[in-house]
Amino acid sequence: MAHDATSLLLIAICAVIALLILIMRFKIHAFVALTLVSLLTALATGTPFSKIVPTMLTGFGNTLASVALLVGLGAMIGRLLEITGGAKVLADTLIDKFGEKRAPFALGVASLLFGFPIFFDAGLVVMLPIIFSVAKRFGDSTLKYAFPAAGAFAVMHAFLPPHPGPVASGELLGVNMGLLVIVGLIAAIPTWYIGGYLYGQFIGKRIHIPLPTTFLSKNVVSETANLEVPSFGKVLFILLLPLCLIFLDTGLNTLSTIKAIDGSQTWVEILRMLGKTPVALLITLLVAILLLKGQRTKEQIEKLCDSALGPICSIVLVTGAGGMFGGVLRASGIGDVLAATLSNTGLPVIVAAFVISTCLRVAQGSATVALTTTAALMAPTIAATPGLSQFDLCFIVISIASGATVLSHVNDSGFWLISRFLEMDTKTTFKTWTVLETILGVVGFTIVSIASIFL
Repeated sequence: MAHDATSLLLIAICAVIALLILIMRFKIHAFVALTLVSLLTALATGTPFSKIVPTMLTGFGNTLASVALLVGLGAMIGRLLEITGGAKVLADTLIDKFGEKRAPFALGVASLLFGFPIFFDAGLVVMLPIIFSVAKRFGDSTLKYAFPAAGAFAVMHAFLPPHPGPVASGELLGVNMGLLVIVGLIAAIPTWYIGGYLYGQFIGKRIHIPLPTTFLSKNVVSETANLEVPSFGKVLFILLLPLCLIFLDTGLNTLSTIKAIDGSQTWVEILRMLGKTPVALLITLLVAILLLKGQRTKEQIEKLCDSALGPICSIVLVTGAGGMFGGVLRASGIGDVLAATLSNTGLPVIVAAFVISTCLRVAQGSATVALTTTAALMAPTIAATPGLSQFDLCFIVISIASGATVLSHVNDSGFWLISRFLEMDTKTTFKTWTVLETILGVVGFTIVSIASIFL
């Protein structure tokens, strides 16, 4: 049975409300609630019975394919840095450099650097042990230290190439990628400072989130800690290694695009493969084991790596279920119907791009999907609009990225990553993370809207 735009919107709203009631009122585990609501939503939107389970599994599997490897490998690297004292060494060095009062700022700056080529999930996992070490040292709310870093990864993931959303959006609109990097970076820094750093300090003073129990708890490998503390140089090398490897892929791809090299050559393909995020993290893990092993036995190292995986099982499953819910909403066609309706409202192009992207973000959760879909829908209108410069096109891409950032909620895998890693309940995650993401989006849109008037 076909549904009109109003019916699809009502179904989506009811699905989100039902999900919140199950999780917040009846205390049903988020993984179970997301799976149940995904099934009911598919039924309500008229998805053929034979396609309901495949649709759910596709959304679940696609999310896990991009998240599970990154989170698993990143968690192992983070665990090694944590137990061997590497995270403390880096935290101490950052604090000595920036000062105790500016420790959150230092963590945010480091995350901006790491977030340029590294995806939100992987960067956050690698930085979390450092964030928790700093929070443990000073005893403040974890939000004070986690949000400047998480906000940095979020804004870099949405605003700048080589992340898939802005790359796909820029290509669809014919944007000069080099200029997009510059414009995106200029917009990203004040956006992060206001939405990530300043808001992180504000909310950290008002809501106290203790350190996660998984970080504080003792475990079978605790006796292996502090056998040998790594140097700052080793820790920095481990953190920069995936950055450099991913840059290798990005750089070779750029050179291939501009025909400076032949991208089909075997050596180029091999080097680009080494720069893919999962492979880069795998290489980094192996190097971290060699550099941080010290006097530990092979069995102790194996236990260290194994102990990293247990706490993230729930995170991976909930994140996958969030992708399942978003996949069902996408398959229902609600995003396409809403976007098609809004594209004919007569709004200025940069405003229409933000509004459409926001609706797609709220409807299906994925920032990358919202960026790509909005750009595809807006491309004919933009092509028919005379007088748009390359700066204008860059501003439109950032406007789309801003809309794709706001209102992170239960159908966004990032929402569940933050919720589970920081051990916040759903209500608190709404009050903190959803607000942070919305501030990032609104600030980014405001910046490019003002810039579009003068450039």
